[in-house]
Amino acid sequence: MSNYPIPESESAFEEMYKAHYRAMHAYAFSLLQTEEDAAEIVQHIFLKLWDKKGTLMIQSSLKSYLYRMVHNDCMNFINHEKVKSRFRKEKIYTMQPQNESANKKILLGQLEERLSQALKELPEQCRTIFQLSRFEDLKYREIAQQLGIAEKTVENQMGKALKLMRTKLADFLIWMIIFFIYLIR
Repeated sequence: MSNYPIPESESAFEEMYKAHYRAMHAYAFSLLQTEEDAAEIVQHIFLKLWDKKGTLMIQSSLKSYLYRMVHNDCMNFINHEKVKSRFRKEKIYTMQPQNESANKKILLGQLEERLSQALKELPEQCRTIFQLSRFEDLKYREIAQQLGIAEKTVENQMGKALKLMRTKLADFLIWMIIFFIYLIR
């Protein structure tokens, strides 16, 4: 087996490049399955060879040496892509609950603030009935007895309260629904 030096002149190097580029690119493409990555690998190999011109002596055939370089660089590229993919998945997995938790806290804080503001805007009796129904979980009959009013009045006041709450919180609730749908995915 003879030693094969990398050509030092630009014209000789260009001849070598033209003679081997297509086959090396095809081999890289067969391993990587993307045109851009294959071209980048082959270009990088020729740059490395140009940098080592005059000092590198190939102990085997040039063709075997070039194919081995393509193979090794492609395998390194594939392994690097796998590591990046695992890192991205791990990053997404570890960051998601924290982001969701922070987003949920912010959203719930905003909802509590809007709900409190909307409650303050209700007439006093209407607000009292709404709070007894929704926050203390009392039935209409129990509220009527506790406040000494007719059950029908409780029903009417709850209808009024719900209607006002819906209008006051409508725009916020739409964003909450969109946010929670996003979290479910």
